[in-house]
Amino acid sequence: MAAQRILEMDFSTELGKTQRLRIYDAKETLTGAEVAAAMDKIITTGIFKSTGGNLTGKVDARIITTTADDLDLV
Repeated sequence: MAAQRILEMDFSTELGKTQRLRIYDAKETLTGAEVAAAMDKIITTGIFKSTGGNLTGKVDARIITTTADDLDLV
């Protein structure tokens, strides 16, 4: 069984929409403070553009953990 951790970060945009960024294989020790700082950096640098305009604020963040079981296809 393989587990995967996905960091989802939701941002508000200039046009009042929400834009989600996903980071796969998020480290186990990731803290809310680290995520908030990264989101602030993403917003201030303007490195991502969306159809809703520039990212303007933090909305939400979460870690999603998924597991997968490989099947034997015999």
